Amino acid sequence: MSSTTTYECDRGLAVIRLAQGLPGPDLAAELASICDELNYDTEIRAAVISGSGPVFCGDVASANRTQTAFSLSAPVASLNCPVIAAINGDATGMGLELALACDIRIAADTALFSLPGIERGLIPSDGATQRLPRLIGRAMAMELMLTGDTISAAEALRIGLVSRVVPAKDVLNAGLEMGREMAGKASWALRFCKEAVYKGLDRTLAQGLQLEGDLYFLLHTTEDRTEGINAFKEKRKPEFKGK
Repeated sequence: MSSTTTYECDRGLAVIRLAQGLPGPDLAAELASICDELNYDTEIRAAVISGSGPVFCGDVASANRTQTAFSLSAPVASLNCPVIAAINGDATGMGLELALACDIRIAADTALFSLPGIERGLIPSDGATQRLPRLIGRAMAMELMLTGDTISAAEALRIGLVSRVVPAKDVLNAGLEMGREMAGKASWALRFCKEAVYKGLDRTLAQGLQLEGDLYFLLHTTEDRTEGINAFKEKRKPEFKGK
């Protein structure tokens, strides 16, 4: 794996540390490779992504973006396991779009957020026009994208862009703590819950409820579900194996 963007795994939790500097094709390729590996690793139950420098992930120069098409968010959005963004610093442009591809966002209290492409005659091109309205509502998403304004972590929490704000020194630990808690759960239950939410949003309520029911009953065919039942009866902590 590249020496710039790295990841390590411990007891079902993968921790990805992004390369410093502006995003580009190299970072996109590294993320794609990492995410492919994680999806094939049956031991992985959750992932945390954080920056390795003073920012989480910055914006890309418009000239570079037009020369080579690449995506940071697509590989992360393809992960089957839950993904937590531990936003240790500013997330702007494609950096914010990467954070939007994660399932949960925890921000440092010093972090700033923006989608400044409109100031360069551009629109977001790595998923923000679709993910942001789904997350915070159409009106607020339009305001952020059409003005290019920068907002604070406190404002991001208020509008639902992030779910938690912590002191900057604690943001990675907060992400790891949540990730470890998830990694102790049954991997198929985590995966199916994520699938039900995302796929259900693109369906009618009746179709979404049908999907939820199908996945619920499918879980009953897994060994982990049997282990969960036995652990409950025996009043002990379950030992899930991802089967």
